[in-house]
Amino acid sequence: MSTNTGHARREAIRGSVLHFLDDPAAGGTSYEYHADGLLIVEDSYISKVGSASVLLPQLDSQITLTDCTGKLIVPGFIDAHVHFVQTDIIGSHGERLLEWLERYTFPAERRFADAAHAREVAEFFVRELLRNGTTTALVMGSVHPASVDAIFAAAQARDMRLIAGKVMMDRNCPEDLRDTASSGYAESKALIERWHGKDRLQYAITPRFAPTSTPEQLAAAGRLAREHPDVYVHTHIGENEEEVAWVAELFPERRSYLDVYDHAGLLRRRSVLAHGIWLDDSDLGRLSQTRSALAHCPTSNLAMGSGLFDLQRTSAAGVRVALGTDVGGGTSFGLLRVLDEAYKVAQLRHHSLSALSAFYLATLGAARALDLDDRIGSFRPGNEADFIVLDLAATPLLARRMALARTLEERLFLLMTLADDRAVFRTYVGGQLAHAR
Repeated sequence: MSTNTGHARREAIRGSVLHFLDDPAAGGTSYEYHADGLLIVEDSYISKVGSASVLLPQLDSQITLTDCTGKLIVPGFIDAHVHFVQTDIIGSHGERLLEWLERYTFPAERRFADAAHAREVAEFFVRELLRNGTTTALVMGSVHPASVDAIFAAAQARDMRLIAGKVMMDRNCPEDLRDTASSGYAESKALIERWHGKDRLQYAITPRFAPTSTPEQLAAAGRLAREHPDVYVHTHIGENEEEVAWVAELFPERRSYLDVYDHAGLLRRRSVLAHGIWLDDSDLGRLSQTRSALAHCPTSNLAMGSGLFDLQRTSAAGVRVALGTDVGGGTSFGLLRVLDEAYKVAQLRHHSLSALSAFYLATLGAARALDLDDRIGSFRPGNEADFIVLDLAATPLLARRMALARTLEERLFLLMTLADDRAVFRTYVGGQLAHAR
């Protein structure tokens, strides 16, 4: 359901309240938690957060009080890599990456030449994000500008913060899905002028990945990045070994896959590259130096047998990391399911991903990776009021296990391993109720 009317309002939501102040891996005080807390929203922004016993006596009669006692209030989840145009191929039988593109991706994206189809899928996609507690996403469209118009319009109608871009690809793809270096540049520039900075919408320059762009197109994307320093760059990097070998054949003059993008001027603050499994130490150092970020997409990496992302090594190199569902290669719209798979990938890497670190990655960590932590990702007063209410007893099994949990971290771990979209009780966007179970 959507009840976003755009009218200013004041609301206080009571429940257990959790948000992060810093990365738990850094040590020190990394989060703020109130077992019986109050989150106060005014005019679409966070006003105050604190103990209910302290804040309740301060409320005036004009404010609406919503009682969610027994439930957990956290900032809205942030999906740092997802393909809305692949919604209808989620759950397809696994293939390796390059076969997946030919068998599933290109046929699905061909349908987005039809603007009506694009609008229908965009509406479903945005509703599905909200139903899963995702309030911000970095989205790949298809090569068709109408696909980007559709997803931005659907997000704008709900006042969502959303970043999206038109895929650029001028080779190694079906003829009817190709643009050119010049047309890709012109269409992307027109979309930037039409949408970037409008309400809560931002644009991402989006070459699909190095193999589907000529050096000329990558140079054109770099030119766009220079001309628009505050827009995003969104692409793929080092997802599987066959892909890395193919890039080496296509760009023999470049030191590495990452160097292809670096040479084109596509690494910088607000550059987000999905996957990053097959990178060496020099690559990680360059990502850190340029303030580029990686989107860890464990559900798709496991489904396609691409490899195991090394979160510990990547973070130690100073690279910011967010999480992505990577629908449709990924198998769920829900970040809770992604957290579960990220934990398992870490286990296979012989590392440990704590529940606190996992929820940090889905909220403040992702906001930092997207250079949006001054606006979203925590309950800092003045931040945009995007948040969710999680039901700790959404299923009989979850309720039974929660009754035995004694610590906050135990409860978070149960949420990320046993819960799904049924645990998302409410989703708020800009302080307005956007989804209720």
